[in-house]
Amino acid sequence: MAEMFGLKNAVVGANINIDMNSISCTDLTDAEWNKKLVGHLKSDDFFSVEKHPKASFEITSVKKGNGGDYTVDGKLTIKGITNDISFPAKVNVSDGVVKANGTAKLDRTKWDIRYGSGKFFEGLGDKMIYDEFEITFDITAKVKLN
Repeated sequence: MAEMFGLKNAVVGANINIDMNSISCTDLTDAEWNKKLVGHLKSDDFFSVEKHPKASFEITSVKKGNGGDYTVDGKLTIKGITNDISFPAKVNVSDGVVKANGTAKLDRTKWDIRYGSGKFFEGLGDKMIYDEFEITFDITAKVKLN
């Protein structure tokens, strides 16, 4: 659920709740391996979804660039751990509706997701897992005027 706050066709903040049970894999076509991967991502090795079924993102500022380009800053909470993040986004406010999309590239170790990380374990070789992951936001919400 997203609640966007707007003023004169500008986004000034938002609170977004993320259902961690919605984690999915879109690029692994084998159904069995896809299910195994998603289950592992939901486990305590990664996002601990049973203990932390919700994550949240609070937008603290939206800075306008050229055209529909913006920089979104905020606080992302995963597994009860909050970190500041910033990412580019496209934002459009029209007729009381906000449409925003962007992709944040994040370092999972900042949220204590260490499984297979070369930062914490030596000698992993081809078992090492990249620390960077992406969250893509694609939001449509009604504006709440201040």
